[in-house]
Amino acid sequence: MDNGPEFISSLLAQWCIGQGIEQIFTQPGKPTQNALIEQCNGSIRRELLNANIFYTLSEVRAMAEEYMEDYNINRPHESLGYNTPKEFAGPMIM
Repeated sequence: MDNGPEFISSLLAQWCIGQGIEQIFTQPGKPTQNALIEQCNGSIRRELLNANIFYTLSEVRAMAEEYMEDYNINRPHESLGYNTPKEFAGPMIM
């Protein structure tokens, strides 16, 4: 993760320890170490958060769920050869 203030809080660190999660930070000033996540965060910021006005937390949750479903199921990704993640994964084996 990057070194933004939302990721360096002691409360987050304590929660991660309680969940058995190891926090690994990128080097400060090296956003390319986390380029795919930075690209995803930028898309979410532009296409969801900046594009809508939210009045309640439930609205944010509902629209974030819709965005996540569209992004992960319906939307072609350049990094996947312009396939959707669903197409790229192929038939699921049960």
